[in-house]
Amino acid sequence: MEMDTGQKKQRVKDGFEGQRMFVLPPHIRRAVMANPINRNFYATAVGYYPNAFGHERERRYGSADYILIYCVSGTGELSFKGAKFGLKTGNYFIIPQGLPHKYKSSVTEPWSIYWMHFNGGMAAELYDRAGFKVHEVNFDEARADVFDKVCTILNNSYSKREMEIMNFKALHFVTSLIYHREINHQVGNVDVIDNSIAFMKVNIGLKIGLKELAKQQNISVTHYSKMFRQKTGSSPVNYFNELKVQRACQEMYFTNKSIKNICAELGFDDQYYFSRLFSKVTGISPSKYKQLQKNKPIDRELAS
Repeated sequence: MEMDTGQKKQRVKDGFEGQRMFVLPPHIRRAVMANPINRNFYATAVGYYPNAFGHERERRYGSADYILIYCVSGTGELSFKGAKFGLKTGNYFIIPQGLPHKYKSSVTEPWSIYWMHFNGGMAAELYDRAGFKVHEVNFDEARADVFDKVCTILNNSYSKREMEIMNFKALHFVTSLIYHREINHQVGNVDVIDNSIAFMKVNIGLKIGLKELAKQQNISVTHYSKMFRQKTGSSPVNYFNELKVQRACQEMYFTNKSIKNICAELGFDDQYYFSRLFSKVTGISPSKYKQLQKNKPIDRELAS
């Protein structure tokens, strides 16, 4: 509950000292949507509202776009069909398209927010990566600089090439939030998994199981498996096998080694098992892959 400060609260949609706000005109939005370079992701409106006292917005029928709100100071609240989410410094939330919603700044601690409306072919997938929850992200000056460049472009030009660059930077801004744990190697347990993958690459020719991989990192099998899947989207054993297949492809491309010898070097006793694994990962058999590479010139500089 916010304390009554004696000030009369005034509902404000926008209009804050120091704000930046840009909304694409309809004809520019249509041009951007028709551009193959940007049609998978494009921003339709962006803004920065500093110390937004009284800021409140309600959309009873939702929005045709996804809406990102990133709070960099103060607090506020989001409401969806009776559910409420508090936003504080360092939090971001993505409102899905078509969902009726309301959000407002705190009376006692008005928020400062970056916001962006976005859409495109991969917008739904990006939203799925974030999920319907509040995320906490450390402030990054480089991220703020990217947003400033988006605003600068929109302030100066709506030319085709400028819109392409603007949307590349807008995508950078959004993904820097969604993938902040993977990008920032100081957050979470990224180093542990990186170390494990490096260990796999160095020992690509060994037969190493899940227990040994977890033990090598001095953590339990359950915790290691969970961390590994969160980082890579794959199980450790599957990832290791895919690295082996990747190495096999390199060996078949750059050398004249037989499939049998490559198989043995990568720690596979059963050539038929290796063949099934290779086909599952690449879509073709090892012999077919080797045949396809046979007449291709070998880059000796890369092979050395």
